[in-house]
Amino acid sequence: MGYFKDILKYEKKYRRFTVLNIVFNILYAFFNVLSVLAFIPVLNILFGAEKRVIDKPEYNNISDLGNYLEGSFNYFISQKIISEGEIKALSLICIISLSLFFFKNFFRYLASYVITFLRTGIVKDLRDNLYHKIVELPISYFSEKRKGDIIARMTSDVQEVEVSILTSIETLVREPLTVIISIGIMLFMSVKLTLFVFILLPVSGFIISSISKKLKAKSIKAQKETGTFLSFIEETLTGLRIIKGFNAENVIEKKFNNSTLSFKQLMTSVFHRQTLASPMSEFLGSATIITILWFGGTEVLNNTSTLEAGKFMGYIVLFYTVLNPIKLITTTFYNIQKGEASAERIMSVLNTKNEIKDLPNANAKEGFNDKIEFKNISFKYKKEYVLKDFSLTINKGETVALVGQSGSGKSTLANLITRFYDVNKGEVLIDGQNIKSITKKSLRGLMGIVSQDSILFNDTVENNIKLGSQNASHDAIKEASEIANAAEFIEDLPEKYLTNIGDSGNTLSGGQKQRLSIARAVLKNPPIMILDEATSALDTESEQLVQVALEKMMQNRTSLVIAHRLSTIQKANLIVVMKKGEIVEQGKHEELLAKKGEYFKLVTMQSLS
Repeated sequence: MGYFKDILKYEKKYRRFTVLNIVFNILYAFFNVLSVLAFIPVLNILFGAEKRVIDKPEYNNISDLGNYLEGSFNYFISQKIISEGEIKALSLICIISLSLFFFKNFFRYLASYVITFLRTGIVKDLRDNLYHKIVELPISYFSEKRKGDIIARMTSDVQEVEVSILTSIETLVREPLTVIISIGIMLFMSVKLTLFVFILLPVSGFIISSISKKLKAKSIKAQKETGTFLSFIEETLTGLRIIKGFNAENVIEKKFNNSTLSFKQLMTSVFHRQTLASPMSEFLGSATIITILWFGGTEVLNNTSTLEAGKFMGYIVLFYTVLNPIKLITTTFYNIQKGEASAERIMSVLNTKNEIKDLPNANAKEGFNDKIEFKNISFKYKKEYVLKDFSLTINKGETVALVGQSGSGKSTLANLITRFYDVNKGEVLIDGQNIKSITKKSLRGLMGIVSQDSILFNDTVENNIKLGSQNASHDAIKEASEIANAAEFIEDLPEKYLTNIGDSGNTLSGGQKQRLSIARAVLKNPPIMILDEATSALDTESEQLVQVALEKMMQNRTSLVIAHRLSTIQKANLIVVMKKGEIVEQGKHEELLAKKGEYFKLVTMQSLS
């Protein structure tokens, strides 16, 4: 139960609720056992099965405390019967019994009430920590994971932990207390019979545990399959237009149905094993009672036991009181085994090491003064190197454009300068300082990013623009929108800057979304701008509007432009032509055309197309 312990580490913050729960459960267990025990001597005296106690018992020592308490209670009831009659005594007994049951359930309620704060608190902390970890982890982690699987860990896995593990915490506190108190009294009543019980219970426990061996393994597979079909849902919603356009509904639906069928088969097996826990434990408990009844009854009938017939029946009733807690503990064990699978999936994310992190002596860089250098860098995503011994210098105020075929390593440079990935060899320097010695927050604070895909959020226009500048005034937001050529269409929206643009900004056109992305970068006002194929997905009219916006934005800034459409980079200070991770040409637009090399071929191909 290693992962169960990992989840319980979150309990420290809510220790006061744990302590209160234990206190209330001790009181519950005490009144629970007392409510059963109270009936035995009372009914014996009331209906004449036992002689009434006339002489008040005397306390001798601690070892005789049990007999003294039992005798005192019998004396109290006997005196009530003698002085007030059997009917009034019966009424008093009913009131006492009712009071015992009231306090038993009252403390049970209080225990459940306080444990709720622990449960909901741990669930909140788990989700918060998972979200923090997801935001913190490098982009490389998610390139190998399904989005649906990550969502499943934050939703169904956390829910499973709450249902299976956190609801089990109270059972693990309350029921063992009831068992301990009951067995303590059973030992007092008959050591021999109780030792016989201790021999029977482990046999029952072994049978039960052997059934649950595969429960955790099946649960892990089931939770993994949850992630798979959630990924199908996420991919379907994202690519619905393509699915419908290619009449591929049946193909995708078949894949989803196969995933849910696999999940159904796994969960059927899990539930079958889980539901077997309660009836199996009850049957084994009943078998234990019958065995005790035979063994103890034989002893009583042969007069070889210290128990009288009435007390032996009380012993059986008391043992039956122990059975339900044992049954609950058994069911809880099954639940924890099922929840362990989800806990393992959650902790695997939380325990993932972030390779891209600030060094202990990293410093915050305030501004950009001189140049950016890629110094003999090599980088690979998996096995093959995307960049090989690559070097490039970008001076302050320059616009450097990277061009080349897909897979030549252009976007990789943008990922490396922002430390979304770290180089395998070489160094990336800003003002002569290795970016690994700069805090990630201050490094990324120097940069504005406009990517090919306009990443917008389901929020207002204003909140999307001020994403990286939360304290920006409305006037500053309007000014950034004007520079980005976005103010005109924003003013035509129903609620202008307070208009919600929908999921991923889908109420806007491609050009409008891109101009909002540019406005966001302009408002941040960084000294370094990274444009990753910012116009490649646009039509000609939108491209012209966005290109004007980009030119305004790049004024007096250092810009790294990754270009697909070569018409957008003719004014660059330096054009770098890349092929298979290496520089094959560099120079200004006219110089490169005059060489009639790789750049000339690219321009000619685009012109013909």
